[in-house]
Formats: sequence, structure tokens, C-alpha cells
Amino acid sequence: MAHVKKKKGVIGILTGGGDVPGLNPAIRAVTIRALREGFQVIGIRRGWAGAIDIKRDKKADNKNNFQVLTEEIVSRAGRTGGTFLHTSRTLPSRVPKNSVPRHLKSKYKDEINDLTPEVVKNMDFLGIDYLIPIGGDDTLSYGVTLYQEGLKVIAIPKTMDNDVPGTDYCIGFSTCVTRTIMMTNSLRTSAGSHERIMVLEVFGRYAGFTAMLPTMAGAANRCVIPEYKFDIGRFTELLIEDRKKNPSNYSVVLVSEGAMFEGGEMVFKEQTKDAFGHAKLGGIGDLVSAKLKELSPRYNNGIAVNTINQKLGYLVRGGDPDAIDSIVPTAYGNLALDLILKGIHGRLVVLKNGRYDDVPVGVVTSSKKNVNVEKYYDTDRLRPLYKSFEMQPLFIMTSE
Repeated sequence: MAHVKKKKGVIGILTGGGDVPGLNPAIRAVTIRALREGFQVIGIRRGWAGAIDIKRDKKADNKNNFQVLTEEIVSRAGRTGGTFLHTSRTLPSRVPKNSVPRHLKSKYKDEINDLTPEVVKNMDFLGIDYLIPIGGDDTLSYGVTLYQEGLKVIAIPKTMDNDVPGTDYCIGFSTCVTRTIMMTNSLRTSAGSHERIMVLEVFGRYAGFTAMLPTMAGAANRCVIPEYKFDIGRFTELLIEDRKKNPSNYSVVLVSEGAMFEGGEMVFKEQTKDAFGHAKLGGIGDLVSAKLKELSPRYNNGIAVNTINQKLGYLVRGGDPDAIDSIVPTAYGNLALDLILKGIHGRLVVLKNGRYDDVPVGVVTSSKKNVNVEKYYDTDRLRPLYKSFEMQPLFIMTSE
């Protein structure tokens, strides 16, 4: 399958990092448009993991590493969530010794190895003219590396956290917010029945958008986010106050997984780190829930208030994409093809202030995208701050 006969050229596409609804529609959009424009499309499987595992031999079995995509394949998958190409959290420039592909172990023997030369050769072996990685800032940061190595890269932003710099919107964010609102509202019946404080831990390592938008939409009374370390006493006081005001005698808070107590640090589920240096977060919701129950008598006439503690986790990233995560990936895929047809590369396709555009791909590594606390977060009331929606973009606070 290697050295495929070219028409206009060969386009490679891959998905990396966490799965989100909207990846398959993006793959479909790229593939269908590319095929109709006379290109061939190769889907690289398992993200950057497949890119380093390719054996440069025509007789080698590489079906686990790449496949030629057809309209039939992508049309069938395009309405579904997840990614049929599969994904991984592999960083080719930092591959641990025990993760080096078997056929390369004699060549790469260090504890940490840079397999970028292999990726470049593998892309050449496949005859790829343009590479389209779809991912968050980690996946796309390596796309920037390959662009600097001379590959023609066009990037598509994807992450539920919506924290890729340079764009107001990343694939997966709308479905995550939609699911969070829906599940929060579903759990209200239990919170109200038992007259408790409901604590829901949501995704958001460094950026609190997935807690902020549902709270702004009325799903929760308060939210705590990574960008601001909160005082647990004040937090408890506010939630007890909210509970008393509610006729059903309960209150709701969304807690970003990266949120931190005043004077504290992030809470990790385990200390082992992925290839990008991230330890697995998880547990701040448990700690918040325990502290709320412990401190609640202080603000509730000496009576403790029980909590409902739920981590939404993968429930908000599974299933089919919503309308926005079906439409935006289609637009992003076509934007990528527009650039290719013009011979342009080294770009990130984006949404800015409600309009589709593209920016230099280097923006991915040039800055961090977080909630502007001063502008959008009330640090006393621990909830979103907004005064006017006039002329604001669709998701308000996600605009840089």
C-alpha cells in the first residue's frame, strides 16, 4: 500500500489525544472533499503511535498503522462519535524505551528517544504530500514540530476543554457542554429529593470553560476553575446560601478537574505521566465534597449537609456529536482542503468571532488559552461574570 500512485497528491490524516464527538465528521469532511478533488487519503491509525510504528517495507503488514480511506468508509462512520482511526497520547519526540516499536529497538536504546526522523521517513514512504493532524494543543504541538521539519501540515483543533490557542472553538466542546447541562439537570432530582449539595467534577485541566459555560446557562449555582484558587470557607457559605434559597432545598456546583483550593495544588489520581508530561487528574471533586460536608454546620445552624458527589468523566465525551460538533468539523475539513488546493500549509483552521478562518500553526505553541478571570469570573461569588451579551461571540468567554 506504500508508494501509492498519486493523482493530485496524497493527504494523510490522524487523530490524537482524547476522543470527542466530532472527530469522525471531520475525517469524513476531509476525505470526501479530497477524493472529489482528485486526492488520495490515508488515515494514520492510533495518532502519532501509528506514525512511528510503520514498517517501511512494501511486504510488511501495516494494517494497524494506516489505511486508505474511501467515501464508503467515512460516510458510515461520519455520523458517530469517537474516532474510527483510533487515538493515542504518543509524543514521537519523547518515546520511552519500552514503547519504541519492536523493529526500531536496536536503533533507539535510550530511556527517552526522539523518533521524529522515523516519522518524517514514514510520511515520505506513504507518499504523503499534506498531513492533517486533528487534536488538542499536545497533538498539534508535535504537528508544529513536523512543520518545522519540512512537512506540509494543516491542523484542525479538537478538545473538550476548548483550550487550543488561536481559535474560539475546538471540536468536541459543544457536545461536552450539552452533555454536562443534560446530566446535571438529570441529577437534580436526586439532589432535591435528599436536600443535598450536588458536586459534579468535570473536565478542564488548565482551562475552566467546560465548567463556566454550563453554569452560565443555569445548570449550576457555582463553579470553581483552574484559573482561580478558591477559598473553601467562602465556597461552602455560598452553596449553603443557594440551598436555602432553593424551594427544593439543594444547590449545585461544577468543579473543574484542575481546580485548586487556596494554598493548594492540583489533585492527581495517579503520579504516572503520559508522553506529554501530564499526570492523570481526578479527585478534587471528592475533596470538595468532603470539605463541604465538614464545614457546612458552620453556615447551617450547626447541622451538617450531605452531598451528592459525581464525576461526569467519559460520559460527556461519549456518544454522537451534537449539531455544532457535526457542522463545525465539516467546515474545518473543507477549510483544510481549500488551503491545500491553494498550495498553502503551516496553518491552523479556526473559528474567530463567529467566522471561519485560518492562522499560522505556530500559534498552538506560542501561548496558553485560559478563562480571562478578571473579565469573566466573579471571584467573590465564584460564578461566571457577564454584564452584556451584545456583540459577543457565540460562546462568549472562549474568544481571545
